[in-house]
Amino acid sequence: MDVDAAVADLTRELVSIPSHESEAAAGDFVEDWLREHTDATVTRDDAGTGEGRGGNVLARKGSGDTSLALVGHHDVVPPDGSQITDEGSYVVEERDEDGERRLYGRGSADMKGAVAAAMLAFRDAELPETSGDRATSGGADPVDELVFASFVGEEVGGVGARHAIDEGFAPEYAVVGEGSTGYSAPGVTDVAVAHKGRRGSTIVAEGNAAHASEPEAGENAIYRITDAIDVVRELDFPETAVMGHRVAGSIAVTEIEGGSAWNVIPERCTATVDERTVPGERVDTDAVTDLAGVSWTVDQDLPPMRCDDAAFADAVLAAARDAHELARAGSDRGDAASDGEPEHVVKPHATDAGWLARAGTTCVVCGPAQPGEAHTATESVSLDVLERCYETYRGVAERV
Repeated sequence: MDVDAAVADLTRELVSIPSHESEAAAGDFVEDWLREHTDATVTRDDAGTGEGRGGNVLARKGSGDTSLALVGHHDVVPPDGSQITDEGSYVVEERDEDGERRLYGRGSADMKGAVAAAMLAFRDAELPETSGDRATSGGADPVDELVFASFVGEEVGGVGARHAIDEGFAPEYAVVGEGSTGYSAPGVTDVAVAHKGRRGSTIVAEGNAAHASEPEAGENAIYRITDAIDVVRELDFPETAVMGHRVAGSIAVTEIEGGSAWNVIPERCTATVDERTVPGERVDTDAVTDLAGVSWTVDQDLPPMRCDDAAFADAVLAAARDAHELARAGSDRGDAASDGEPEHVVKPHATDAGWLARAGTTCVVCGPAQPGEAHTATESVSLDVLERCYETYRGVAERV
């Protein structure tokens, strides 16, 4: 099999399918491909079907007590105008840039490229008939079932992942194919053993309206919100460590809105708060809500992730290093990325790994996207890196 061509062709097909308003067509493609090219048990659930999302796609092969899942999502953020054709399909373009082959298009980096690599790795991975036939790496429990999962609605809060978990999706291990490339060194595909979460909140200050000529007759909600903001500014950022790596959170006020007229003492004012959370630690908001007339409402809470099994993290890292070594041995393009050595790293962005980890699955994140590639008008992914991800995913499935 020509892996280079297979990864490029499958990624190109998947990226071309629009999936920002509805990911149903992309899900159809993934489901049909799995049914045609594998002998796995393929299912489609009803996650997000009321919103036209089309449901998660899941496939399983092997059987036993311990499972490993290769996890992705096939929804994308809305494309830039330059990324969509007059007919409504996505623009997909392959370019050679200084010897590196790159595929441009919405979703190429986040994360249809990783989904395509995982689909091929799922097809090609050879599982032993019994877990006892496999030599495990670093003491990780051997797996005897391989699962592929592509979720809907990741970009809007993990709709598909949460639905699957509620319906009993609970693999022992998961490799989530979100971006982990370029953290330890440019182009190197690392293994993230932790990532931050995001909690978005609204602080509401209530007061009493009055004519501005008699401010003492009212309670100024803007003054109350500024008191609350002063408290937020003094809050300690959460911090923890995962496998020796520092994970630091943050909290910041990002929007403020209040008042109705220049001559009215405002009776209500709100402030938006962005908090980056870390595993096991949260900012204490009591000092804010203890203020008179002030409340705090959580609007979105995307959980952080920490890998709770060093042996599994080491096994995935070994597979990533083997993939880099294979790239070095076979490269005729001078692939600079293959010169580096993957490391365990911390990722700053929330992913579906947070939902899975909170439900009890041991997770890492390993994928092709590099910082700055996703969600842009020039979104692209390196096809060389995608090939390494394919080798990593396949290697994990046959190693762990």
